[in-house]
Amino acid sequence: MRLLALELILSLLDVRGHIPRFDDFRPTPVAPAPAGAARALAAVIAVLAVLSLAIWAAVWLAKHLF
Repeated sequence: MRLLALELILSLLDVRGHIPRFDDFRPTPVAPAPAGAARALAAVIAVLAVLSLAIWAAVWLAKHLF
């Protein structure tokens, strides 16, 4: 009974046909990291630098005001 209910839920959600089998995965050739990865890493570094400077400025300001 439980299996039938699970199959019914999966068929209603239209999930049954989208579960991949092991044979569906084909090996892909190893390629170097795309240029987009370097750009994303640079963006993350820039955001972290700006956030750390903002925190430093807030602490410096609070220290000098009190």
